[in-house]
Amino acid sequence: MTAKPDELPIWTPAQERIEKSAMHAYARFAECLAARRFTDYEALWRWSIQEPEQFWNSIWDFCGVLGQRGGRTVVDRDRIPGARWFPDARLNLAENLLRKDFDPASTAIVFWGEDQVKQRLTRAELYRQVAVMAAAMRAAGLRTGDCVAASMPNMPATLVIMLAAVSIGAVFTSTSPDFGVQGVLDRFGQTRPKLLFAVESYWYNRKRIDCLQKIADFARQLPSVEKCIVVPYASSNPDLAGIANGVLLSDFTSGFESTSEIEFVPLPFNHPVYVLYSSGTTGIPKGIVHGAGGVLLQHLKEHRLHCDVQPGDRYYYFTTCGWTMWNIMVSALASGATVLMYDGSPLLDAGRIIFQLAEAERMTHLGTSAKYIDAIAKNGLVPRQEFDLSQLRVLCSTGSPLVPESYDYVYRDIKTDLHLVSMSGGTDICSCFVIGSPDLPVYRGEIQCRGLGMAVDVFDNDGKPLREVKGELVCTQSFPAMPVGFWNDAGGERYHAAYFARFPNIWCHGDFSEITRHNGIIIYGRSDAVLNPGGVRIGTAEIYRQVEKLPEIVESIAIGQDWQGDVRVVLFVRLRDGVTLDAALQDKIRTIVKANATPRHVPAKILAVSDIPRTKSGKIVELAVRDVVHGRRVKNVEALANPEALEQFRERVELL
Repeated sequence: MTAKPDELPIWTPAQERIEKSAMHAYARFAECLAARRFTDYEALWRWSIQEPEQFWNSIWDFCGVLGQRGGRTVVDRDRIPGARWFPDARLNLAENLLRKDFDPASTAIVFWGEDQVKQRLTRAELYRQVAVMAAAMRAAGLRTGDCVAASMPNMPATLVIMLAAVSIGAVFTSTSPDFGVQGVLDRFGQTRPKLLFAVESYWYNRKRIDCLQKIADFARQLPSVEKCIVVPYASSNPDLAGIANGVLLSDFTSGFESTSEIEFVPLPFNHPVYVLYSSGTTGIPKGIVHGAGGVLLQHLKEHRLHCDVQPGDRYYYFTTCGWTMWNIMVSALASGATVLMYDGSPLLDAGRIIFQLAEAERMTHLGTSAKYIDAIAKNGLVPRQEFDLSQLRVLCSTGSPLVPESYDYVYRDIKTDLHLVSMSGGTDICSCFVIGSPDLPVYRGEIQCRGLGMAVDVFDNDGKPLREVKGELVCTQSFPAMPVGFWNDAGGERYHAAYFARFPNIWCHGDFSEITRHNGIIIYGRSDAVLNPGGVRIGTAEIYRQVEKLPEIVESIAIGQDWQGDVRVVLFVRLRDGVTLDAALQDKIRTIVKANATPRHVPAKILAVSDIPRTKSGKIVELAVRDVVHGRRVKNVEALANPEALEQFRERVELL
């Protein structure tokens, strides 16, 4: 019998490539520890969750973590939340990213600010800049446990600020400079930073965006800030008049230029290192506190093993400083990679700018969003014909589900021999629950595997495991990268409500998912955005996959509208220029959805819009659209990149 197309992998790694991977080396390392043979990835994964103490110790050893581990691996392992991993350990995240056992003359950072600014730093140069910044911070009174905030682009100065703060034991938190005043206050107002760094302007789509007035407005309303350090970017001598406690970066670091060494403060494993923020589209964003040790172990595991980042590799991820992928990206330094930073529009020159960077800088790992891949596919870009991508080994995707057709595009038009790593997890854990592995085949539309040490399952409504059936993505065991908690949530009530209220002692992540026959994972969308017509749960990604196949459709967003005692599916589409949503196109949409999904997926109403609202990190916001359609107030429009787009969904006569 001939296999169905999706029963065959779209890519299978060559045996030589598998044997050169760090995952292969680690499996042999783990076999010695476990005194057993791991015949495949699934066997290795099962051992990692059956023997978690042995597993996480092995990651510490295999990756060569700098620090004192202490005697105990975990206390109260079965409490979730409540387990304490490596309670006797002392380490410093910054020391592990700046470790000196890599060649100090090798390149640490390459930065492109669109096509306007370029910068390079060796490991030695990065170390010296961090030493100077840390000395200036100490002189300004920064101490362990204080907070440093940055409203900054994805640029080397931001990394220097973070590493300097973390070397002292301060907590680092950041946003991208495109956040409005209220968006900044909603975030930094919670964490009460002592030092605030802000860029004077930045480039986007070849336009200079001035930030000085905005800085003055939010700095005035952050009384905890003792110094607001303005970082020049597009202007070398900005006017700081009106900025409370304002000082130029050069003046802040003046007098410390000769500092060459960093005093890394050894800290407990769970010492807070980052505060990341939820999207904030349903209210004030939650400040999620991450511990240094969990971040380090998880990022080392994901980079070295799952994504095969090796010393000398050139690692890139498109991200802003308001997205967890920035924190994940910079940790590639701990694996000996060069971090390629890009700030600006990823769609500059119809998306070619990223591949120009890839070719020029011999990129080995390209990370981006599923929406970017979809956008360049619709633009007809064929990178393999225009660019030398001979060094590119891995392409990572996250942010939203990667549809099967995007897998086809990657292997057809980007590169045939490429490890495509679709992944999912996010801000909540500053890492991934499900990810890729270099020793596994890739199947269309599937994330390859559950991450090592992550006891991921899919549950039905009664908390029973499911296979090849959609349900709730859960994690049934504790792991070191669980958040320390939420900021300003001393009793842990909000933290518990966010992840543990659905199933006791189980992390419920809020993704509508399925474990496939290949032990891969399909994400169908956020559970709170799942459509429920006639009581049948439908993931929005299932609809988008079909609708966005059509050349007339640029992108779409679907919601469930309360209607006559039930729920009906309403689909909004953004059309290509010159296309009209007439009866024929609506029939075409309904036909493709019905033929490839089910009659339940077919939208009752299809309406055209010129724009679709999204968060600053590019995720479309079904819940905000649903609220607008139902006449409810969207609680935090500051979280949106394009809040004006919501007006197109308000009081549509077609939905009354």
